[in-house]
Amino acid sequence: MKFTPSFLDEIRARLPMSEVAGQRVRLKKQGREWRGLSPFTAEKTPSFYVNDQKGQFFDFSAGKNGDIFEFVMETQGLPFPEAVEQLAGLAGLSLPVETPESAAFEKKRATHLEALELAADFFERTLKGAAGGKARAYLAERGITAEAQRRFRLGYAPGERFALRDYLAGKGCDAEVMKEAGLLTHGEGIAVPYDFFRDRVMFPICDRAGKVIAFGGRAMSQEVQPKYKNSAETPLFHKGSNLYNLHVARKAAHERGTVIAVEGYVDVIAMSMAGFDHAVAGLGTALTPDQCELLWKMAEEPILCFDGDRAGRKAAFRAVETALPLIGAGKSLRFALLPEGQDPDDLARSGGAPALQAVLDAAKPMAEMIFAREVEAHPLDTPERRAAFERRLRDCAGQIRDEVLRRHYLDDFRERQFQLFGRGRREAREPFVPRGRGAPRPGSRGPMTASSALLRSSLFSAPKQASAPRETLILALLVNHPNLISRHAEDLARLEFSGGQGEKLRDALLGLAEPDMTAETLREKLSSRGFGLFFEEIAGNATISTLWCVRPEAHENDADVALRQALALHRKQRALHRELRQAEAALGAGQNDEASFAALTDIRAQLSALEGVEATIEGFGASSGREDRNV
Repeated sequence: MKFTPSFLDEIRARLPMSEVAGQRVRLKKQGREWRGLSPFTAEKTPSFYVNDQKGQFFDFSAGKNGDIFEFVMETQGLPFPEAVEQLAGLAGLSLPVETPESAAFEKKRATHLEALELAADFFERTLKGAAGGKARAYLAERGITAEAQRRFRLGYAPGERFALRDYLAGKGCDAEVMKEAGLLTHGEGIAVPYDFFRDRVMFPICDRAGKVIAFGGRAMSQEVQPKYKNSAETPLFHKGSNLYNLHVARKAAHERGTVIAVEGYVDVIAMSMAGFDHAVAGLGTALTPDQCELLWKMAEEPILCFDGDRAGRKAAFRAVETALPLIGAGKSLRFALLPEGQDPDDLARSGGAPALQAVLDAAKPMAEMIFAREVEAHPLDTPERRAAFERRLRDCAGQIRDEVLRRHYLDDFRERQFQLFGRGRREAREPFVPRGRGAPRPGSRGPMTASSALLRSSLFSAPKQASAPRETLILALLVNHPNLISRHAEDLARLEFSGGQGEKLRDALLGLAEPDMTAETLREKLSSRGFGLFFEEIAGNATISTLWCVRPEAHENDADVALRQALALHRKQRALHRELRQAEAALGAGQNDEASFAALTDIRAQLSALEGVEATIEGFGASSGREDRNV
């Protein structure tokens, strides 16, 4: 039986090499590969390796290597057709029936690939010719070099309605083939089919073997919409099941140990020019389950890189929804959020490879993105809203099919809640029994007393308050986002500060704030009242001044979220310090019962939990209004 290349590719795509080899060899993970004892020779030291990204096995003791078909043929002594039959069953595929229809389909497939290759060549040559001047100028403006244009086979579709059609017809290509390959616009009401892409920079889209199966096109005219469009769905091309640059990124991803998914064609090219050849992009759709599987075949934790605007953040959250039911041990995602108002192309041109690498190194785990999404979804200022928040997190974890991973996500969410709210369950423990003079012996019921040395010890001494940085953060948010002052006026009026200067500035802000006042106007008024030193203090505070939410260009809603969290943490800390002073006073007054000691230790535990907790959720920003985005 003759098997088509597409059928064999489908089997390879469904069956990782490690799954097939693992039925004969006990494999252990070693880095990005699997290792085991040779199934062909008797050995004590493993020399048999499996690489899922390459889809190959390597046996150094027997000198053999190959794909899943060669492995089954070598280990079981089967001929090729029987090996294919066995693996097709394992992959859940029915064997193709040799019919005139199937033979015609394969012939048509080859014809379509030929037409698409001719079209890619036509677009490439047109870009280099006289008609491609405007497109070349655009690419130069985007910083895409001639070498990158050649490597990615960029081209230009002329504005004429029949330029490609006439070229392909001259090469003997039938009009019906052009339509089926997605190269012509046709249908009811269209008497004469015409070119699907016109006056656009062209980006060929290839399958895993590097064969052109579709195109993406960027309009040259500002009036033409959509700015980016892809080929229509065809028998060769399903955009939700493909990734741009997949055929190149597969090898690079294996060498790097990860793969980066960005949002657009130009982003991929910019990443490649900066040295990140392991970058791919979706094809105008939100991340799909099929695309997740493609990414996981290249790396266990692909990095999804999103633009630093509100649309990019929403895209990241949509990716979370898609991937959450699919993740498992060795299958997850990380999320890199770019600086506000920038995409990978911008960052590559302004900061080069170091700037891009810094963003990738700071990629957030999936659990953090889920938590951030739920924090942002609704206010958390009442017990009922916090209970709903906790329920939403449990529901998210409930979508994870892997029981062990689901449990770890629940633990992670509990820890993040503890940090966010500064509260948690006290661990079960024996009541604290001090051993100072007069303390009861185990089993006795006498009143507990605390010695003077114990009361002076670090266990019961009040910790240093960490509110000053948070007070600076609150005031900086108000100065740079004046509209928040009236929104939180009541809470601000009651807010306690550790120093008189903070209270004075707070009072000045409440008195000066006006509707729609700009940050510049407010700072001028504050400087005239002697608060100029405060701005110098913020500028010199590396922690506060670099927070994304503090900056005047940050979106007001994002700053508002940060302010609400900071106010909640600040109130909690001040209340705990009041309770701590009362508990210490009770002990000093001789109220040395067990309840007093338990209350004191509990307050201390809660204060310790608050130390180092940040009031903001990093990585978000509002839409910059950037016009030119890549699909």
